[in-house]
Amino acid sequence: MRYQIRVRGRLGRTMRAAFPALDAQVHDEDTVLTGVLTDQAALYGALAQMEALGLELLEVRRESPGGVTPPHPAANDAEAS
Repeated sequence: MRYQIRVRGRLGRTMRAAFPALDAQVHDEDTVLTGVLTDQAALYGALAQMEALGLELLEVRRESPGGVTPPHPAANDAEAS
């Protein structure tokens, strides 16, 4: 599966190097890491690495073949509460 993972802040070269399977792009003041993670274990491994480096995770999105999967409607309801 292909994922987009948004973290707070602009990651430097050293931090980006910790995620060789993911491409990094800066959007506003955040960094979006995008790439293929082979399975859930790879996703959880990347997320654990982010936590170990003290990165603040903002969003994880799985891309569908036609683009990014929209957020689940229940997530929008929870944010509105």
